[in-house]
Amino acid sequence: MKFRLTNQISVRWIAVALGFLVLALAFSARATLGLLMPTWETELGWSRSFISGIGAMALVVMAMLAPFVGVIADRTGPRLTLSIGLVVLAIGFFTIAITSNAIVFGLAFGGLSAVAFGMVSTTAVGVAITKLFPDRLGVAIGVATSGATAGQFVIVPLIAISISYVSWRWSIAGIALCCLLLVPITWRLLAGTDVKPTSQKSESMQSWRDAARILPTNLTFHLLFWSFFLCGYTTTGVIETHFLPYASYCGFPPVTGAAAFGLLSAVNMLGMIGAGWLADKVNRPLLLGGIYLARGLAFLLLMNVGSDIETLYLFSAIFGLVDYSTLPVTVSLVASHLGKRVMGLSLGLIAAGHALGGALGAFLGGYLFDVYEQYQAVWVLSLLLTVLAGMIVFFLRDTPSATDLRLANS
Repeated sequence: MKFRLTNQISVRWIAVALGFLVLALAFSARATLGLLMPTWETELGWSRSFISGIGAMALVVMAMLAPFVGVIADRTGPRLTLSIGLVVLAIGFFTIAITSNAIVFGLAFGGLSAVAFGMVSTTAVGVAITKLFPDRLGVAIGVATSGATAGQFVIVPLIAISISYVSWRWSIAGIALCCLLLVPITWRLLAGTDVKPTSQKSESMQSWRDAARILPTNLTFHLLFWSFFLCGYTTTGVIETHFLPYASYCGFPPVTGAAAFGLLSAVNMLGMIGAGWLADKVNRPLLLGGIYLARGLAFLLLMNVGSDIETLYLFSAIFGLVDYSTLPVTVSLVASHLGKRVMGLSLGLIAAGHALGGALGAFLGGYLFDVYEQYQAVWVLSLLLTVLAGMIVFFLRDTPSATDLRLANS
């Protein structure tokens, strides 16, 4: 009995560690779009709005895929989804490394790689961890999903150094190779997380159908969906896509910009773990709303970076605390208010909203820059939308309503 319990605990924390690692690699790969944007503009003649549009296209594909990834993770576990995603990401990035054709690049990043980003996602990892941890969920989610940013503290600066001393093509190929090397490790170490087939498959399918019918009428779902949509706009959309180009626009060299982004990512890890820990202890809507409002204040600082490197690093540190720290709190609220039985579907739909918001932010950021030739309008709009997200989540309750409980038990 004691051995079995110890083994179960080991499987859980192995899943957390692997979730951290695969998200670190996948999200660092996504960050190369912003890192290489100035290089591609100069070397290949692609416009900033075109590259931003490809980033937006990738996020739309991810949004379309997110609910299906969630359901698959519900039914099979994360091992198959993550392993296939890593293989597809390797193919996509090998293609990017050898092409100079805009159409091929668009299909490779906005198509193949986007499918991989949708599979190697916080949705798949979040569903897995939710099912493995009956308690201390906030901490486990915070640690596992912090890989989405923490890995970039090391990986993105290394990519920037590699670009400076080797070439961007070899750097992209290196990411693809790392993905392939991680596939057998993921397949082997996550073997204990597979979901065994049960005789209740038809009952499970009925739960998803009922949830898909009820969710669009549920107020809590809409509050979480639209706040996370705005969250995607102000993080994945404008910061992940345009922070590095903005640093270049301000006159900072690529390695300096990447170091600032790495600092943001490192602090983000602490923010996510801290938010996950707090989600188990304090009023979650107040915590989530406070994170959004603090993020809005950080945008005020970003507007005034100029050529001051200290201000750039100060923004990175402050924004890092409130960047993806919304994720563990949102996942916790989804689990308690919408139910674990259809966690994949609920979280997948909400994650789709985040990706759609990110797509809008990525595209509109590039468009506004091309129109005004500066980023001020981008940051002002981001500030306003972040404050709006904070106002939305203040309408949530920390405990599920009777309507939420009916959905959770459906």
